[in-house]
Amino acid sequence: MGTADHISDVAAEGFGAGAAAYEKGRPSYADDVVDWLVRHLGIGPGRTVVDLAAGTGKLTRLLAATEARITAIEPVDAMRDQLVAACPGVDALSGTAESIPLPDGTVDALTVAQAFHWFDPAVALAEIARVLRPGGSLGIVFNERDTREAWVADLSKLIRWDERERWRVPYTVEVDWAAVVAEHGPQFQPAVRYDSSYIQPMDPDTLVQRVLSTSYIARLPEAEQTALAAKVRDLVAPLGPSFELPYVTVAYAVPLR
Repeated sequence: MGTADHISDVAAEGFGAGAAAYEKGRPSYADDVVDWLVRHLGIGPGRTVVDLAAGTGKLTRLLAATEARITAIEPVDAMRDQLVAACPGVDALSGTAESIPLPDGTVDALTVAQAFHWFDPAVALAEIARVLRPGGSLGIVFNERDTREAWVADLSKLIRWDERERWRVPYTVEVDWAAVVAEHGPQFQPAVRYDSSYIQPMDPDTLVQRVLSTSYIARLPEAEQTALAAKVRDLVAPLGPSFELPYVTVAYAVPLR
């Protein structure tokens, strides 16, 4: 099942401290994206599905509606606690992408939502291939803030998203994950891509939670988080008590060879 059983300190500490903020502030996924993943990964009644690095279960709860047998795997205890509360009836296990706590060839489909950037790609893809049955598929999905909207671009500057490498956050927007899989996952066929969008109903309090749920920000001292929260509120004050946060969404379906 692999040898890596640890996760990044940034992820462990940040998501552990910010699990409640993550659940409150992070977006869901649009119906068309979920439908596309379900169709291309063959998810449905009687199928065995793993949602890997499931976080608080943002995608897990949507997949559970398909009546497939869902197992969520999430290494951060606080995130997994949120998932269990949000997704009753879903099995939730502690584990990492590099050491998946399941036997060989027992999974029909495996999804990764908003998390693949935390993985060691070659090790993780080998582990995913190990647990998938012949004919199984991997699904990857990301929401990214749509910075074509001026205030969203200003928000990204405010949280110093362009400086994320200072905190060892291994994420870059607009990554071609099909190319990553092609480079590091010889066990997989070429990926199929689907582009969509998501609009998250928003208010200042929820946006603050969204910002504070960012892994490296959740690790900051409380005084710095409080100061940042005030800046976020000032930024969106002209938008009124409710507004929309737009995302661009990209999904991939990657069958085993």
